[in-house]
Amino acid sequence: MLRSHKIRLVPNAGQQEYFAKAVGTARFAWNWALAEWNRQYEAHRADPSLPQPSEGALRRQLNAMKREQFPWMLDVTKCAPQEAIIALGVAFRNWFASLSGKRAGPKIGRPDFKKKGLCKDVFRLDPLVIQVDGCRIRIPLLGWVRVREPVRFPGSIKACAISRVAGAWHVSLTVET
Repeated sequence: MLRSHKIRLVPNAGQQEYFAKAVGTARFAWNWALAEWNRQYEAHRADPSLPQPSEGALRRQLNAMKREQFPWMLDVTKCAPQEAIIALGVAFRNWFASLSGKRAGPKIGRPDFKKKGLCKDVFRLDPLVIQVDGCRIRIPLLGWVRVREPVRFPGSIKACAISRVAGAWHVSLTVET
């Protein structure tokens, strides 16, 4: 069974700056990938011999160019931009399923660009790269960050997201019990 647990973080000033950079990097990667997806889709419609856009191809494309065009992305964990592009791929799959009627429930809108301050400040981490030890969590390229309370549910971590809500940073862990 999957259980989620949202815990408030107690970061110092340097860790808060790192989180803000990671959130900005994730937002930039989402917006870059969405613009590139739109451009590739229009090119595919004009010339069907060109490949359709995919999240895997966009991740490889960003990885190939980020060292020379976006070197500031290397200041944060690689998970921030990669997980943002994966989330964009999921958003497009959900939108396509909603359009085709394969998804029950209300219609889902097309993925849109994210704006600073108007969207939830969040970045996701691969659960394989984090470690939880009592009242602290280890984040790649940052180190140990204190949390207010230990994880309530024992088991393996399946998902991790760090978000800012009303100026306070939280970690959301999904645990398989």
